[in-house]
Formats: sequence, structure tokens, C-alpha cells
Amino acid sequence: MPPFKYGGSLRLSRGAQRGICDVPDSIAAKPRKPRADAQRNRDRLLQVAKAAFAEIGPAVSLDEIARRAGVGIGTLYRHFPTRDALVEGVYRNETRRLVEAAANLDKTHAPVDALRAWMLMFVDYIATKQVMASALNALIAGPSDLYAASGPQMIATMTRLADRAVASGEIRLDFDPVDLLRALAGVANVAPTANWQDSARILVDVLIAGLRAPRAADEGL
Repeated sequence: MPPFKYGGSLRLSRGAQRGICDVPDSIAAKPRKPRADAQRNRDRLLQVAKAAFAEIGPAVSLDEIARRAGVGIGTLYRHFPTRDALVEGVYRNETRRLVEAAANLDKTHAPVDALRAWMLMFVDYIATKQVMASALNALIAGPSDLYAASGPQMIATMTRLADRAVASGEIRLDFDPVDLLRALAGVANVAPTANWQDSARILVDVLIAGLRAPRAADEGL
């Protein structure tokens, strides 16, 4: 039986000649990669800031974040000149990591296993968004632009993983795959208890089991 199709669009919840010494445009326009130590400092600041915003809230001082990260305040300001820049950096970094994880799962997991693993990661992503909520809401411009930018990335990633799983013949979908993410987000919103993540992880397995295509022998019964 060919896999079911799904359709519809749904949303998730901006004249002179070149001189001999001139640098070619293709080289001049290429951005310079940050030094390894600078990248480590930036990654460390994002990790520490995420934990500090969750533990203390949006009022945590940048001096405290720099101290916990083991860097000077000048290093923090070089990477994140304002508090808002740091909060936005943490959120964008979490989104980037989730999107990049999908590509790695594609290479190392069977299609359905990759889909399941990524949905479990999405549960953790929702949890991060919850603990960062107060810091995100304290942004001068609000978090709406950040959410508007991350939403399409989540949709595209989920759709690609679901398409791959459907193409393998292991699952079938007759609805938009983004509804799977809505179901997980719904657990967090409807029952925001201390153990909601456990419930959401169980739901991942329930959803995957319900999507599995029947075996040919079963279809003949």
C-alpha cells in the first residue's frame, strides 16, 4: 500500500580595471571564522546564561553570568553588547542546535528512529523555552520576532523528517506532521507540572506507534 499523503499548510502556537593587489570579491566577502578560543567563550556564555536565566530569572546581572562562565565582563560584551542580545542569542542557539540535530540524526538513524529521537529533543526544546519565558518576555521588543523566526524552522525540520519516514514505508500520515509537535506542546501547556516532560516523552512513543504502517500480512487479514 502506498503511504498516505498529507497536505494543507498549518502554523505553529521577520569602471576602472581591478588592480593587481585587489582582493577578489568572492574572497573579500567571505566572513572570517571566529578564533577557536573566542567560539569556546561564546558557547560557554550561552550555556551559562541559559542556566542563570532559568535559575535566577531575567534580573540576573551580566557580571554574574560572566563570573559563572569564567570570563571577564569585557569578553561578554564583545559577544553580546546588551542583555537583550544575550537572551536572543541563547534562544537562537537552542533553535539552531535542534535544527542541526535533525541533519545528524538523518545520517546516523533509520528514518523512523530519527523522527522519534528528534521529537524527544523537541520536548527538551519546549522545556528550555518555558524556563526562559521570563527572560524572553523581558525583551524590549518582546519575543514575537524570535518565535516568528523559529517557527518556520521547526515546521521545515519536522516535515523533512516525517517525509523521510513516510518514504521508507514504515509510517503513514494522513495529516500535517506539524500536528505531532502541536500535540507535544499541548502537554506542556495543558499540564505544566514538574513531570510534564515524562508525559510528553511517553506521548512520543504513543504517536510513533500509531503512525506505523500495517504490515502486508496484517493488511491481508
